Amino acid sequence: MKRLITRDPSSDQVPFLLLLPNLVTLTGMCLGLTSIRFAMDERFSVAVLLLLLAALIDGLDGLLARRLSATSNFGAELDSLSDFLCFGVAPGILVYQYHLAPIGSLGWIAVLIFAAACCLRLARFNVMRGTGDPSEEEVADKNKTYFVGVPAPAGAMLGLLPVFATQAGFLSMDTPALLMAVWLGFVALLMVSRLKTISPKGLRIPRGMVAVLMFALVFGIGLIFTRPWTLLVVVDLAYVALLIQGIIKARGRLFS
Repeated sequence: MKRLITRDPSSDQVPFLLLLPNLVTLTGMCLGLTSIRFAMDERFSVAVLLLLLAALIDGLDGLLARRLSATSNFGAELDSLSDFLCFGVAPGILVYQYHLAPIGSLGWIAVLIFAAACCLRLARFNVMRGTGDPSEEEVADKNKTYFVGVPAPAGAMLGLLPVFATQAGFLSMDTPALLMAVWLGFVALLMVSRLKTISPKGLRIPRGMVAVLMFALVFGIGLIFTRPWTLLVVVDLAYVALLIQGIIKARGRLFS
């Protein structure tokens, strides 16, 4: 006599909350890809806005995954692929369309270097995470006190600094494109370096500076609606100052 095997319908169902972080990651990827389209149409303000939203989403999907206990290897790999598109490919194309097109092949080589550096950084992180190697990369990931090298979203924002500065009126379109290409190459170097860079969870604010920070936030919100490009330049320059401090502490050694 044959047994009738029944199948539990619930085994074919996945809780929506477990899918939510991956859906958010895909949203960020779509924003990055759409940014490329607007960059090719020379609608640079919209392209930059989409990349900024992609950067915010990049921080949100990981937070959601941890809060909902929905972390997975699939989600981690999807996040890396999305990061490469949003923070390696899209910013490079945007800067090329905005500044580097006049120097042709040299400008494109700078874009390739930038994208390759972002790819190498993400690959290095994935390998360290997968092998369980107790390296500085893994320590940075677990303790969140520092990153090793400039993270991909921060690298994208640094790479876009010439665009921010030009839109804010601090640079002109006559600024030598070769100078912009060198800057893009320098940011690429920082991404693949071993330089210890600040992580949000490693920030400590002295009690006496809390009120100052709150007023600075209010001032920043005001700039968002009045001088957004100036705000982006200020944020980038503040981050550059922290990087210079780190380089000085490392005595100029970026790969040791």
